[in-house]
Amino acid sequence: MENLDLEKLKYPIGKFIAPENYSPDYISNKIEEISSFPERLKKEVINLSDEQLETPYRPEGWTVRQLIHHCAESHMNCFIRIKWALTEDKPIIKAYHEDLWAELPDNLTMPIQPTLSLLDGLHFRLGYIMKSLSQTELEKAFIHPENNSIVSIKQMIGTYAWHGNHHLAHITALKKRKGW
Repeated sequence: MENLDLEKLKYPIGKFIAPENYSPDYISNKIEEISSFPERLKKEVINLSDEQLETPYRPEGWTVRQLIHHCAESHMNCFIRIKWALTEDKPIIKAYHEDLWAELPDNLTMPIQPTLSLLDGLHFRLGYIMKSLSQTELEKAFIHPENNSIVSIKQMIGTYAWHGNHHLAHITALKKRKGW
């Protein structure tokens, strides 16, 4: 497989590109994408068989099951990071090893239904808190320890909207390639 093909499988919607301006419309649209993610994901995965859930979305990539569980774990971290940023002055967050989490037994073998249910509640809460944020609160931020970067809540909104769409595209592209 050529590098270009592998890159397209890794990033079917492209890499995240931060906007020059986080306009109210941009923020509103991204919050809607975050809010609707669980329903859009469920529509694509609810009828997949165990064999399909065990299919990697690309060579040497995670299985569909691992992608679903990863989204919940990543977005739980998003929720906690927002809470920290809102209640502390530029806290240093804790990073996590998503690749190692993906290899734990729950990510490898657990049914997807509990995770889909978790995503419903989590994304309701994410959307709820995000919609309530003032311009000042959107500017609140945390420090990511991997590179000491300052990440604002408004940046997180764009990033996590992309993140859900990114992994959803992994699944829809796989389904299309496999004719599911």
